[in-house]
This record gives sequence, structure tokens and C-alpha cells, in this order.
Amino acid sequence: MTGVNAGPGKRGASGTVLSAAQRRYLARGLEQAGGKLPLFDEHGQEYDARTIRACIRAGWAEPWFSNPLKPDWLVCKLTEEGRQVLERLDGADG
Repeated sequence: MTGVNAGPGKRGASGTVLSAAQRRYLARGLEQAGGKLPLFDEHGQEYDARTIRACIRAGWAEPWFSNPLKPDWLVCKLTEEGRQVLERLDGADG
């Protein structure tokens, strides 16, 4: 899915738009085994569920598993489409 725009963001070659928050969230999965996406940012703040859900709807992230102790937490991983969007944006920046 393309065209998700939650405010000013970077536009990829296909017209895909990521907000700055979405890009920061997804980029964290590039360095993790299996593309695991974090629940908390680098400052220990929980990522906004709206950001995570928008990434899932766009196909850039997918739920990985449910946490029975914290069912409201969205434990996700980066999809191949999400990885490609980030790579296109990084290529456009350079």
C-alpha cells in the first residue's frame, strides 16, 4: 500500500510517503535479527500505537507474536516491503 501520509515525510520512488516517526520506527528493524521492531524508542518512550498501526496497514510492518502478559503491545517485525521502502529513501537521500 502506498500513499500513507501522516504529515511531512520522505517520498520514495513509488510515491510512498513515510512520516518522520514512521521512518525512525521502521529503521530500527534494519539492525535487528529478523527485522524485529522495538516497542520503545531510544529514549525509553513507547512508540505511538498509531504509528505502528499505520505501518502495519501500509504493509511495512507485520505483527510478529502476541504477548500474553501485555496484549496491548504490538510486537512487530519489518516486512520486505518496509525494508525496500527504507532502502529507496536512503538511496534518494544520497
